[in-house]
Amino acid sequence: MHAPSPDPKLARRAIVAATCGNALEFYDFVTYAYFAIQIGHTFFPSSSGYLRLMGSLATFGAGFIARPVGAWVIGGYADRHGRKNGMFLSLLMMGIGIVTLACTPGYATIGIAAPILAIAARLCQGFALGGEVGAATTYMLESVPPEKRGWASSWQNSSQMIAFTVGALVAFLLSLWLNDDQLGRYGWRIALLLGTSILPFALIIRRSLPDHPTHHDAPMTEAEELSATSAGFWRIVVLGMLIIGAGTTTTYIFLYMATFAQNTLHLPTWVGMAGDLANNAAGMITAIIGGWMSDRVGRRPAMIWPQLAFVVLIMPMFTWFLAAPTVAAFLTLNIVLSGLGTMPFSAAFTAVSESLPRRMRARAFALVYTIPVTTMGGTTQLNLAWLLHKTGNPAVLAWYLMGIACMGLGAMLFMPESAPLSIRRKLRATPVPAQYSR
Repeated sequence: MHAPSPDPKLARRAIVAATCGNALEFYDFVTYAYFAIQIGHTFFPSSSGYLRLMGSLATFGAGFIARPVGAWVIGGYADRHGRKNGMFLSLLMMGIGIVTLACTPGYATIGIAAPILAIAARLCQGFALGGEVGAATTYMLESVPPEKRGWASSWQNSSQMIAFTVGALVAFLLSLWLNDDQLGRYGWRIALLLGTSILPFALIIRRSLPDHPTHHDAPMTEAEELSATSAGFWRIVVLGMLIIGAGTTTTYIFLYMATFAQNTLHLPTWVGMAGDLANNAAGMITAIIGGWMSDRVGRRPAMIWPQLAFVVLIMPMFTWFLAAPTVAAFLTLNIVLSGLGTMPFSAAFTAVSESLPRRMRARAFALVYTIPVTTMGGTTQLNLAWLLHKTGNPAVLAWYLMGIACMGLGAMLFMPESAPLSIRRKLRATPVPAQYSR
C-alpha cells in the first residue's frame, strides 16, 4: 500500500497554518519578557521592585510548567482525533490566554483577582503551546513529500526568529512612542494584543484544512520501523530531548546577549538590541538553509557538520570579542555564532519527528520538545545571570554555550538517519528494498 502523494497547495497551506501558531507563541514569549517589569507592577504591587519583578517572572514561568501537560493532553487528542482538530484547539486556547492576560485589570482595580487571573491566563497559554508543537509539526510533516520535510520543518524554526525580531521591534517602537507611565498602564497590553491580530487568519486557515484520514494507515518508513521497538523508540526520545535541549538553550543564550552586553560588558543599550536583531536575522536565514540542506544531503550531515563548526568556533570567537568588545565585534559574534547555532536544528526537528511512530507522533514529539524546553530552556537565563554574578568572568557564558553545544553534537552523532531512501541513494549506492520505496 502506498501513501497518496501530498497536494502541493495543501502543503503550502499546512506550512502557513503551522507556522502562524508557532510565531504567535514566540511573539508572546518575547513580548512578556520585554515588559516583565511593567506586568509585575500591574499585577504584583509591592514596595520592592525586586518582588514585583519576581512575581512577574514566576507568572511567566507558570506557562513553562503547563507545557508538558498540554503536550500529553492535546498531543494525545491530535493522535486520536486528527492533527487538524488538535491544531485548532491549541490555537484557540492560546488566543484565549493571551487576550485574557492583556485585558485583565490590575491589582489596584480588582485586588487579588488580578494576579490569580494573570496566572490562570499563563497556565492556559502554556497548556495550549505544549500541544501546539506536536499537532502542528506532525500535520506539516505529513502534508509534504518526504523529500521536502526538512524545508517544511525549517519554517517552524525560522518563524521563531521572525517572531523574536517583530517582538523586539514592537517593544522598541512602543518605548519611543510612550513614556514609562504609559508603558506600565497600557503599552504592554497593546504589544500583546498586536500579536493576536494574526489569530482570526490562523483560525480560519486551520479550520479550512482537511485532516489526514490515512495517517494511521500509511505504510511505515524505514525510520519509523527502527522506532517500532521499545529500545528504538526510547533511543529516539532520549536523543531527541538532548538535541532539542541543546537547541532551545542555545536560543535562550542568544536572547540573553542584549542583557549580557548591557549588564556585564556595560555597552550601550542600543548595542545590545542591535545584537539581538542581528542574531535573529541570521537565524531566520540559516534555519531555512539547514532544512534545505537536509533534503539534499540527509538529516545527519545537515545536523552534525554545522554543529561541529559551531563547537569549534565558540571559544575563538568569544576570546577575540572579549579582548576588544567593540560594536562591530559584538555584531559579528552574534551573526556568525547564531547563524551556525541555529542551522542544525531544522534537520534535527525533522529527524526526530519523522522517526517517531505515526500513531503517537503528535503526543511523543510534543513531549520530546516541551520537556527540555521547560527544564533546560526555561532556566537558562537564570543560570547565566547567577554564574556571571558569582564568577565575575564574562567568559563563563562561552563555556556554558560550549558545554551545551557539545551535548547536542554528541546526541546528533548517535541519531539514526531518517531521510527518505531517495536521498540516501545519492549518498551511497545500495539496493532499495521494494517495501521502502516511496
